[in-house]
Amino acid sequence: MSRGRRIAGGAVGVLAVGAATAATIGFGFGSPDVGGAAAALPPATATVTRETLDDTQTVDGDLGYGDTTALSGRVAGTVTSLPYAGSVFQRGQALYKVDNDPIVLMYGGVPAYRSLGPGDEGADVKALEANLKALGYTGFTADDEYTSSTADAVRDWQDNLGVTETGRVELGRIVFAPGPIRVDSVQATLGGTTGPGQEVLAYTGTSRVITVQLDIGEQRLAKKGTKVSVELPDGKRVAGAVQRVYTVIEASDDPNGAPETKIEAQISLADPKAGAGLDVAAVEVTFTAAQHADVLTVPVAALVALAEGGYGVEVVEGSTTRYARVETGLFAGGRVEVSGDGIAEGVTVGMP
Repeated sequence: MSRGRRIAGGAVGVLAVGAATAATIGFGFGSPDVGGAAAALPPATATVTRETLDDTQTVDGDLGYGDTTALSGRVAGTVTSLPYAGSVFQRGQALYKVDNDPIVLMYGGVPAYRSLGPGDEGADVKALEANLKALGYTGFTADDEYTSSTADAVRDWQDNLGVTETGRVELGRIVFAPGPIRVDSVQATLGGTTGPGQEVLAYTGTSRVITVQLDIGEQRLAKKGTKVSVELPDGKRVAGAVQRVYTVIEASDDPNGAPETKIEAQISLADPKAGAGLDVAAVEVTFTAAQHADVLTVPVAALVALAEGGYGVEVVEGSTTRYARVETGLFAGGRVEVSGDGIAEGVTVGMP
């Protein structure tokens, strides 16, 4: 389901308001000329100020542990031990047991997809040997070749596990994951049967991340590395950064409607301890798409459309006024960056 969003001041929304205001003033009542005097003093005024403009937008996000990965069994038998949801496992620990033999977690980037034995080569062999070395087993070279020395180390490992010492690693005995994992949910039942293709559990990483969803038109906000501010449920604000951006396709709420394309971003907290005690929570994420420091600004409503095109402002000088052309920059928070001849900090402008 699409997440609701609360806009705190996006450039696009403000620009639309500014353009509509200027168009009403300029074309509904006659466009003024640069340098021309107004017929009367404006009903209200504002002051040109110097400040930092931030193009920000606040959206709802979900604090959790990121994407879940389903773990299907490879070894057939009876499930004799299962973890609880929320359990955390590290390299070398048994995730669950089949016929009382452990299924062990090891770190690696390639899923375990085959049995391993002497003569095998590849990234999975390299990962296996790196794990054995990290677990304290020696007597072999940690490379991508499964040698007889590797088999000896595997026998020692199997002896410690309490499984048959074959010197080979059967498919399903180990599970490769990028790092420590947290069990998100458990699908298998204790005492039930399992086998190839049957889902046993689902897991996530152990780091808390925030997931937000944006419309395609807002993808300028979510770029890898973009800094964000996160408001936690207790009102505390913490810093974060976008670590991953991807596209998702969502089914329409209307049965006859077309699917919608969305941008989804995952955000990491600068301080991993900031979300301690919050396994899952709703948060608010403020993106800063652009920032212009030390610029002159006026309220968006101060812009007027000029007869020769472009925008200007009505400069108030005592009991008289004149129209001055301005170049506009960033629109944010109801104000707009302006520059032009005679436009300086403290100048008074009309509010039509």
